[in-house]
Order: sequence, then structure tokens, then C-alpha cells
Amino acid sequence: MSKKVILFTLQTFSSTGGIQKMTRTLGHSLYQLSQNINWHFELWSAYDKNNDLMPQYLPSGAFKGFGVNKIGFVLRAISRSVKPDIVILSHINLAVIGLFIKLVNPKCKVWVIAHGIEVWRPLSPVKTYMLKRCDKVICVSNFTRGQMIIRHNLNPAVCTVLNNAIDPFMKLPVNFQKPRHLLARYKLNPEQPVIFTLTRLASTEQYKGYEHVIQAVSKIKSCYPDIKYILAGKYDAKEEVRIKKLIAEHDVTEQVILTGFIEEDELSDHFLLADVFVLPSKKEGFGIVFIEALACGLPVICGNADGSIDAIRDGELGKAINADDPAQLYNCITGYLDTPLTPARRENLQKKCLMYFNETDYMKKLQLLLNE
Repeated sequence: MSKKVILFTLQTFSSTGGIQKMTRTLGHSLYQLSQNINWHFELWSAYDKNNDLMPQYLPSGAFKGFGVNKIGFVLRAISRSVKPDIVILSHINLAVIGLFIKLVNPKCKVWVIAHGIEVWRPLSPVKTYMLKRCDKVICVSNFTRGQMIIRHNLNPAVCTVLNNAIDPFMKLPVNFQKPRHLLARYKLNPEQPVIFTLTRLASTEQYKGYEHVIQAVSKIKSCYPDIKYILAGKYDAKEEVRIKKLIAEHDVTEQVILTGFIEEDELSDHFLLADVFVLPSKKEGFGIVFIEALACGLPVICGNADGSIDAIRDGELGKAINADDPAQLYNCITGYLDTPLTPARRENLQKKCLMYFNETDYMKKLQLLLNE
């Protein structure tokens, strides 16, 4: 029997971030599944407009954007005329909608996606109550699942781990040479060692650990005088001042390159440019950027106290360190730099990553969840 599935999101196509990327892949996978099993699927977005849709993910008939009418989004979501069989909330901030749907349509199954820091803390009574009423809590990592059970006393049987997958439309390299246009842009030579970090550089999120990498570079430059650290991502004015102060304090002005925001179509090339990706964060729900780096054949160093562990398969695909241990970070980075990264090693790492984090397997897991 055909069923109706609606994925409710805050923002999917009009912004770029880990949750938005995850939601695009989830939407694309659910749409493809709905075509295969003859179900009806729609993605509703609170903040996107209809013309924000990226058509490679969904046809326009499967998407509703309410960017100019947020009240309409809520009213349509809880309307008695909308009778979905399964509702998936992409974020805990959509809790009110989940509760109202349960009220007007008790037979509807309500799932919520649990990402990271948004659920690793005390929640409002409404959000807590909604979690207790959920039929499934889809956790992007084992760490987040553990947090949901411990912090919110959820039934472990309700909490399911579904690791994120590589975006099916990400441009993946087949040639693992360093891109010439980026070598020219940053005035580098192909043999020059490059450390790379890509993240949001926000003054309100000082847990990403790039300040520790800046400190490490100040020591690494003594044995690698031509080392470069490319620190990429959009930054606010307050964080720009802090970062530049750190760069000056550690005397790495010549070594650190601040790029600002990098367009999606240049991400793969930046991963190819580097010799190691470093993000010793403490609060990653999963860390899609890690599997993006790995899918481009770039070794990864992450923190060992959050969901990053899932992205590196408990050490099979990368190395996890204590983010507060400078010696560990230094030794891990130099360990990678001491072993030249060949195209063959890159290709092997890419194959391993895609073996675990491909959309085909992601869809199979989704189908099992839908059929339960």
C-alpha cells in the first residue's frame, strides 16, 4: 500500500552547512526510494523559497518552500487536510510541529533527526515531551545516540544510528594531482606541505580547535620551513580579530592562509591541494567535512570526544586525538607529513570511504527503517 512521507526542514537549499548538506542527501534518498517503492514523498522547508530548490535533488512537485510565509508553513504542517503516514523532522527546533501532527493525526509516525550540540544539552519542556512521543530518533552518530539516551532518558530501542552519507552530487576526483589553479592562487609549489581546515569560524563556537592547529604550526615550521596552513570558512568580524591575533602571537603570519568562504564547486580541489585535513573539534555531531575530505583521498585528524569517531570508522580511515593535548596534535600532523601522500594512497583512501558512506547503502538503511 502506498504511503505518504513528509520531511520537514528548517533550511535545505538556501544555505550551506553540515545539517543542510545532510538534509539534501536525505531528501534525495527519500525521493529516490519513493519512486522505487511507489510511495509519495515531499520535502517542506520553513526558510527556503520555492526558487531555492536545487533540481538535481528533487523535482519541484516534491518540494514546498515557505520562505516568505513562515506562518503558512506551520499552519499547513498541522492542518487536518495533511495526512502523512510518516513525518520526519530534520531538527529538534521543529518539535511543536511534531506534537501538533501527533495530536491531529495520532496514527502518523513521527521521527526526529538528532545531529549534535543542539540535543547534547537540556531542552525545553516542549522539545523534551516531543522526544518522548517520537516513534524514532535518528541519530547521525553513536556518540549522539549515547547522549540522547543518557541526557534525555530515551528508550534505546527508539534511538537508531544512521551515519551521514557523501552528497551524491559532490564532485569527486579521479585525478589526485594538486590543482594548478589553486597552487597559483596561493603561491604554492606542488611539493610544499599543506595542512587544511574547513569549518565555520564563529566567535560563538570556539570548540573547533583550529587555534590549537595554529599553535602546532608555530612548532612544525622549524622542521618544515615551507609549511602552509590553509584555514578556510566564513568568519564573523569578532572571530577574524581573534584569529589574526593568534596568528601574530604564534609568529605564523607567513604560514597561515585565511581564505574565507569557499564555494561548493571548489571544495574538492581544496581537499586535493592539502596533505592532511585537521579539525580537532570537541562538539561534532558527525562531521560531514571529514568524509568529504576522505572521499577526496585526504587523510583526516579529528577529536576523540564526539561524533567524529564514526566518520573515521573508529580509526580505520583517520586518526582521533585528544584535542587538548598539543603534543599529540603535533605528533599526529608531523607523522602524516613525514610520509608522502601519493596518488595511490589517496585513491585507496577514497575507495575505503565510499565503501562505507555511499548513498546506495544509506538508502538501503532508510528503506529498512521505513518498513519497520
